[in-house]
Amino acid sequence: MEELFEPLTAGKLELRNRLVMAPMTRSRAADAGQVTGLTAEYYAQRAAAGLIITEGVQPSERGQGYIWTPGLHSDDQVAAWRRVTGAVHDEGGVIFAQIMHTGRIGHPYLYADGGLPVAPSAIASGERLFTPEGMLEHPVPREMTPEDIETVVAEFADAARNAIAAGFDGVELHGANGYLIHQFLADGSNTRTDAYGGPVRNRIRFAVEVARAVGDAIGADRVGFRMSPGNTLNGITESDTAELYPALAAGLAPLGLAYVHVMETGDRAMTRRIRAAWPGTLILNPHPTPESFPARPEYGADALREGVADAVAFAQLWLANPDLPDRIKAGGPYNEADPATFYGGDHRGYTDYPLLGE
Repeated sequence: MEELFEPLTAGKLELRNRLVMAPMTRSRAADAGQVTGLTAEYYAQRAAAGLIITEGVQPSERGQGYIWTPGLHSDDQVAAWRRVTGAVHDEGGVIFAQIMHTGRIGHPYLYADGGLPVAPSAIASGERLFTPEGMLEHPVPREMTPEDIETVVAEFADAARNAIAAGFDGVELHGANGYLIHQFLADGSNTRTDAYGGPVRNRIRFAVEVARAVGDAIGADRVGFRMSPGNTLNGITESDTAELYPALAAGLAPLGLAYVHVMETGDRAMTRRIRAAWPGTLILNPHPTPESFPARPEYGADALREGVADAVAFAQLWLANPDLPDRIKAGGPYNEADPATFYGGDHRGYTDYPLLGE
C-alpha cells in the first residue's frame, strides 16, 4: 500500500503522505468552548498524518449543536487552540480546523439567550440533544432571513480568520452530515422559495457563498470543503442526490479551494461523478459499498490506484491508532476503537491507545 505514503501538494500545503485524519467530534472541551491540554496531546499523538482535520468547531454560539464542543469565536477559544496547533507543528504535522455550524441540530439549552436554532426552513430534525439531565427533542428551528444568511456567512469568515490567528494551516467547511450547509443543500430540509431554495442551482448557493467568503478571508488555497452525498444523518433527505453533488462540485470549482473532502456512503459511482466535476485535490473517506464500514486502509489504497482520490481520510482507525502509518506499513495489528469513550470523559479512549509494540 505504498500509494498511501507518497507526498501530496494540496493548495499551498505539502503533505508528507496521503493519510488524512478525518474530523471526529469528541466532546471534551470546557464549558466555554475552550480546548484543553489533553486535546493538544491527542492531536500531537496523531501528527504523522499527512493532514489532521479537527473535530467540528462552532463559528458562533448559535452554531453549537452539542455539549462540550469547541469554538473559534472568542479570544479565549483562539488562545486555547494555539496550544494544540503548536503541539502538532512541533511534531511536524499539518492541521486544519473544521468549521461546523449545526443549524437545526442546535438547541436552546446551548444558548445563553435560550433562543431557537436557525435553519434554512422551519423543519425540525427529528433528532435529540444529549445533556447530563437527559435527552431533549430538537425544536422546530427559526427560518433564516436574508439578513441571517448574511450574518452566518460572515461568522464563517470570522471563524476562519480566528483559525489562522490560532495557528491552523487552514480550515475545512463542514457541508456534510446534516449540519447547516447540508441543510441548505438537501430539499428535505430546505423548502425555501427565494434564491436559496427550490432548484439545485439555488440550494448550492449558500455553500458557495460561504466558501467564497472564507476563501476571501484567508486565501482559498487554505480552504477545504466536506460533503457527504446521500447521507441521511440528522434527519436529512435528498430527492436529487445524483444531480446535486456534481453541481455543487462544479459550483465550488472556480473558487480555487485546496480540496474537497467526500464522505462516501457506499456509492462509488457518485464519487466518480464528483471527481469528474472537480478539477482539484479530492480527499475521500472511502466506503465503496454499503457494507464497507468502517473504512480500512486497503479501501484507501484501492481508491488512489483507481484515481478517484488524491488522499484518503480515516476516522476510527486514527482514533484508536495514533501511530496509524506505522501500523499500515507493518500490516497491523490495529487497536479497536471503544465506542463507550467516543464522546466526553477524560484521557481514557482519547490519549491512552497503545502504540505498536507497547
